[in-house]
Amino acid sequence: MKFYEETDLYRERILFITETGEHLTYQESYDLADEMLKGIPSRTIAFLFCSNQLEAVSAYLGMLRRGIVPVLLDKDLPPEQIREMMKIYEPEICIYPAAEKNKMPKGHILWENAAYLTVRTGERRCQMYPELGLLLPTSGSTGSPKLVRLSYENLQSNALSIAGYLNLTKDDRPVTNLPMQYTYGLSVINSHVLKGASILLTTGTVFEERFWKLVKEQRATALAGVPHTYEMLKRLRLDAMELPDLKVLTQAGGRLSGTLQQYFASWTRKKGIKFFIMYGQTEATARMSYLPWEKNLEKPGSIGIAVPGGRLELQDEEGMVIEAPETEGELIYYGPNVSLGYAGGRKDLSRGDEQRGRLATGDLAKRDAEGFYYITGRKKRFLKIFGKRISLDMLEKMLACRYPDSVAACTGTDEKICIYIEDKSPAAPGEIAGFLSEQTRLHQSAFLVRKIPQIPRNSAGKIQYTQLLLRDIHGKSRGNS
Repeated sequence: MKFYEETDLYRERILFITETGEHLTYQESYDLADEMLKGIPSRTIAFLFCSNQLEAVSAYLGMLRRGIVPVLLDKDLPPEQIREMMKIYEPEICIYPAAEKNKMPKGHILWENAAYLTVRTGERRCQMYPELGLLLPTSGSTGSPKLVRLSYENLQSNALSIAGYLNLTKDDRPVTNLPMQYTYGLSVINSHVLKGASILLTTGTVFEERFWKLVKEQRATALAGVPHTYEMLKRLRLDAMELPDLKVLTQAGGRLSGTLQQYFASWTRKKGIKFFIMYGQTEATARMSYLPWEKNLEKPGSIGIAVPGGRLELQDEEGMVIEAPETEGELIYYGPNVSLGYAGGRKDLSRGDEQRGRLATGDLAKRDAEGFYYITGRKKRFLKIFGKRISLDMLEKMLACRYPDSVAACTGTDEKICIYIEDKSPAAPGEIAGFLSEQTRLHQSAFLVRKIPQIPRNSAGKIQYTQLLLRDIHGKSRGNS
């Protein structure tokens, strides 16, 4: 049985609990989705603008049941990015929050309540690969039109895998502190629905009192977070809170600092809480590896071992498998959760399985003598910051379009994105940081913008990113100038 299918096993069980105390059973969620999606045929493209609310999650699960293919998007995307995505993919259906109605695509309203609307856009249907089940953005919220094509089997296999190594049961109660359009946040939903668990729905953050009120009153058993989440949890003194029902912490979305790993591993060990460090990408549906909680003090910095049903290996520059321990190579993953491939537009939705269960991650790694893996660097120009994967090349393209008279180069680490512009540029550093913050939905503090006399290039005219990275990222100055 697929996790999203209707089943008599769970019909009367509570699926969602909201911040206002509303309870929705699995059957009531099935019924809500049926109302929202009434009259929409299978193999229809639907944009779902996401929020951690009853309507959005119910619609997502309902679309999978009905064979409607959802594209999960951030409800806070700027209007120009929404228009661009609409132009490229021409969805027949859009489902979005009522509060965002003014910036959303117009059309014939099929269903609405106080929170959400279902709208038919009038676009024509298109040919799609029969096993295509879901489309997710590749780069967090940078607005890139590139989507990952996921199959029904991808979703089911990864949900099974995660539920297995986390030992999930129907008695678990995770809280949705991550966005559902983010592959990590979505995996929390999928794996718990598989087991008939109850999900605590909130649009709040760990900084808000209403979030912790829900956690305490509804007895949350699990919290998930990216590295930035754990920085905030330490600052908020999670270790001093009275949370007797908390049983599991999970972390993914980028490398956790050694200090934070030691801090949370030690505290959770004392409290009898299982703390899992994990590694994944949207292209693998969500998860490729995990560090068993028993090893989180013994193996600092490790991403662990392959998830059940998957396999990891390292390859050298010639594509040969590396057998020797402590030898760096590109991390390759094999498993049934590897996506079908990418889509850059509507015509790509008919394409079949192009990856065939193999994913070259673009990350460099090494393996210790006991078979545990450690990420050592990135082969491609991507960063993971605040849990979002950001393409540096995409940022440069954005800047080139917005500021055609400026020359910009982007580099950085998983802690800070560095943008360098030449002194002659008319754009101010603060303005650039604000623009990128708006486009990526990252806090402005994620960007360090510097004006320099000239961007360094080699004899072939290629930008020397390493020189730029060494320039300021370890320096004392932190502001934009």
